[in-house]
Amino acid sequence: MAREKFQTLTEQMFYILLCLRRECCGADIMEQAARLTDNQVVIGPGTLYSLLESFLQEGFIQETRAEGRKRSYQITAKGRLRLEEEVRRLRRQVEDYGRFGGEV
Repeated sequence: MAREKFQTLTEQMFYILLCLRRECCGADIMEQAARLTDNQVVIGPGTLYSLLESFLQEGFIQETRAEGRKRSYQITAKGRLRLEEEVRRLRRQVEDYGRFGGEV
């Protein structure tokens, strides 16, 4: 059975949505994601703009401003819900790890 497109989020997807809890442009997203993760998650422009387009089509984000080529975006209620679902999924994984004797 094929997996639903956004059933789970990649790290890049997660951090894009997280950054868009506040309105920002693509360059800000790339900078914030790198800073938040100590450069462990780097989002290149090709990946970023492809995911932004997918998120727009899915209704997870909305464009809030356009100044020339610079576009700003913000997460929607649907996007916040998807991000919160992903956080719950990740927490369950960490809890499962703890139940099997892992130190958290």
